[in-house]
Amino acid sequence: MENPNKTRIVRILRIIGPLIGLITIIVIPPLDLLPAWIAPLPDTVQEQVDAAIDYELDGIIVYVDKAGEAPQFYAAGWKDKLTQEPADPHALFKIGSIHKLYIATAVAKLAAAGNLPLDGTLADYMPELVGRIEYADQITLKMLVQHRSGIPNFTDDSEFDWFTPLTDEEEALELVLDTPADFKPDARYSYSNTNYLLLGRILDRVLGYSHHQYVYDEILAPLGLTHTYFSLDEVEYDDVVSGYWYEYDDDLRFLGGSMIATAEDVGIFLRALNDGTLLNDDEQEIYTSIYEYNHDGWVPGYHSMAHYYEDIDTVVVQFVSTTGGETWGTANVVGGKATGISVIIYNRIIRILYR
Repeated sequence: MENPNKTRIVRILRIIGPLIGLITIIVIPPLDLLPAWIAPLPDTVQEQVDAAIDYELDGIIVYVDKAGEAPQFYAAGWKDKLTQEPADPHALFKIGSIHKLYIATAVAKLAAAGNLPLDGTLADYMPELVGRIEYADQITLKMLVQHRSGIPNFTDDSEFDWFTPLTDEEEALELVLDTPADFKPDARYSYSNTNYLLLGRILDRVLGYSHHQYVYDEILAPLGLTHTYFSLDEVEYDDVVSGYWYEYDDDLRFLGGSMIATAEDVGIFLRALNDGTLLNDDEQEIYTSIYEYNHDGWVPGYHSMAHYYEDIDTVVVQFVSTTGGETWGTANVVGGKATGISVIIYNRIIRILYR
């Protein structure tokens, strides 16, 4: 005869077991990250930045802009590990997908001016893609901005290689042409770098010149930002922070494939985007309806985070020059969000600022 107490215990475990697992996934980071996660919170941001190097990050830069105070710059580790050049908080860094904030801003400005209808379709703007991108006649510009197009992400394609210099956007686009959509337009959200590759081309076509120049003239110049660039070719190579893959010494600067900026330039742009000084009322209303106000970025060797905290009126930008491994950069996902030493360090810096 079955023991009734044992039966009750089994039933209880069946109920709470999944809950315990869920709590573990959301709350407790991987074991390799526990020391950084549970360590006593230091008194200052610089102490926390210095501690980041103890977790084998090669270099870290942090910029903090709190309203009413002079911006603060922090750095630790190396700018160039080979030459033993120390980290420079004013150095250039590959900002990866943070560049999407600049593209979305350009879209909002042009849409407000009546030059770029958000309900225009991919077929309207790039008719040559009809039949090559599924639902091209239903995918609107707004869906591209919001990652609701259903177009596959070319960086997820098995043939895409992060460690080969990306010099030809046409090759990247070819990876997703003539392939099925991931879902019908506007059915759901799915992050896709292809959306922003296409947006860049649409902007070029509508403007009649490079959207890079538009961003320089209409977004960066009014803010006095002179240390933001679209390409490695536009800067002195040695001015860019070296990027590394965990436990490897190869310098990944040569890969290119990213917008480049200083932490201060990113921080000034982010504050202006959030506080309403960059866009007029019509532009701001459109921007709010199409995209987010904070962003992270990732390319091999470079992890960036740029966020504005309204309740303490503070912008915090963090650049980390190590990615890869099981628990580093954005390689690990906990509770549906990217995690790793760089994310833990950033969150601890935010806790210090709130304290």
